Amino acid sequence: MTPRIAIAGAGRLGSALAAALRDGGHTVDGPYGRGYDGVGADLVLLCVPDGQIPAAAAALAPGPLVGHCSGALGLGVLSPHESLTLHPLMTVTPSGARFDGAGAAIAGSTPRALALAERLALDLGMRPFPIADEDRAAYHAAASIASNFLVALEDAAERLAATAGVPREALVPLARAALDNWASDGAARALTGPIARGDEATVKRQRRAIAERAPELLTVFDALADATRAIASTAQAVAA
Repeated sequence: MTPRIAIAGAGRLGSALAAALRDGGHTVDGPYGRGYDGVGADLVLLCVPDGQIPAAAAALAPGPLVGHCSGALGLGVLSPHESLTLHPLMTVTPSGARFDGAGAAIAGSTPRALALAERLALDLGMRPFPIADEDRAAYHAAASIASNFLVALEDAAERLAATAGVPREALVPLARAALDNWASDGAARALTGPIARGDEATVKRQRRAIAERAPELLTVFDALADATRAIASTAQAVAA
């Protein structure tokens, strides 16, 4: 049976999921706004901010399965409904999102709910993997580092490059190549640059330039330099 799905939450994720599920052949109602009761749906997906999920779940009438799309929260916030979680491991911007090829963290309070979460992920072209409630915070922190912190890091690079008259566009191929190398080979093999070569004199010159031009970035630079030294050390130990 193909379930009738209702989306509660008309923000970026709710709108993107509704469109993608429809494109995948599902019957989708919504996205609905605050206070939606879920009557007539087989599954209600809550695409609302984490802090609003308990209230949105409490507003639903008994009957349909209830799911949320939070990466950080587990199934407990949906009690007493039969429940599932479906968190696309993908950024959603105002222009939408492409879910095909992305990972999807799933969970279910019953075998039926878990099977439905897996089916929906596969129908969207995603690769589902189970995440236990006790692992949610670590999983979500990893996702934030991989996406949000990466953007913050590239912003720092852009700001410093601008002091030398170098535009953001010039950094993009380098950043993409580094990410691709990490994806294919892992951090130790992908690492290049002065720290990987043991050239601490160059690192000192870099640090002096940051202190002069963008001192607010020194704490970030020092922390990342130490993290990079740890990766380089691991790479050298493996090579030996």
